[in-house]
Amino acid sequence: MGLKVCEIFTSIQGESSYAGLLCFFIRLTGCNLRCTYCDTDYAYYDGNILLIDELVEMVRVSNVDLVEITGGEPLLQEETPTLIERLINEGKTVLIETNGSLSIEHINEYAVIIMDIKTPSSGMTYKMNFNNIAHLKPKDEIKFVISDEMDYLWVKNIISSYELYGKYKLLLSPAYGVLHPEKLANWIIRDKLNVRMNLQLHKYIYGDNIKGV
Repeated sequence: MGLKVCEIFTSIQGESSYAGLLCFFIRLTGCNLRCTYCDTDYAYYDGNILLIDELVEMVRVSNVDLVEITGGEPLLQEETPTLIERLINEGKTVLIETNGSLSIEHINEYAVIIMDIKTPSSGMTYKMNFNNIAHLKPKDEIKFVISDEMDYLWVKNIISSYELYGKYKLLLSPAYGVLHPEKLANWIIRDKLNVRMNLQLHKYIYGDNIKGV
């Protein structure tokens, strides 16, 4: 059994509450969305088929305990849940970064889900599966990428409507190169919003046009 893999690399985790930690990344190929601010469009099609046994062995020899499975959209491939379970059985902390459009109901309960809820500026809000919120666990995280103040106000409404405060870690990220981080920071401070501001740390370290970081 195999998965189409775009790239594999070890780097510093750039986002989420795990930012700054050493992490082994498995970026799977394919995405069902086309967000306006997408920064990994090379993952739409590029990749090679690797067996799950091969991937598990790569993680094992990497000697890195934190593993992220990302994309693209990793849940598009039917073998992804098997890979997740195998890595958890290896004793790894497994992060699943998903775009929020596909069901997370059957993902191993020991995995940490980082679910992106697409804001209006993405052009993909209509694709969101809001039923996923009912399947999130307290350790899971919800990410919003924000391009402007209208996005920010929309996010505030979603947080309130779905009563997300205190249930999950809430991450607000300025769209890189679109919204200056200072603006988002000032809105959060102004409204005393109990969220984590989420910067793409890897881009500040390596730049915005480098793969495998």
